[in-house]
Amino acid sequence: MLLITYDISNDKKRTKFAKFLEKYGERVQYSVFKIKNSDRILNIITSEIEKRFSKQFKPEDSIYIFSVCAGCNKKIYKYGYATYEDLDVVYF
Repeated sequence: MLLITYDISNDKKRTKFAKFLEKYGERVQYSVFKIKNSDRILNIITSEIEKRFSKQFKPEDSIYIFSVCAGCNKKIYKYGYATYEDLDVVYF
């Protein structure tokens, strides 16, 4: 499972990003989506973020992608402001 959280300051861009994520999963909170994990889906999402969304980020915008499953290597993808954070994020 992928858990995607985001904080995008511009309403229009935030809405576009949410509509993009709705194609792949379900919203569990206002800025949090749960998406069934597969390498193909992860590649699509990260590619689209890099090509379409990250160019428009303001310094305060951020996206986190948490890969969460029992047998996988837990990996965190960071975009926008989140890439500059040096601290690890702990999640349960």
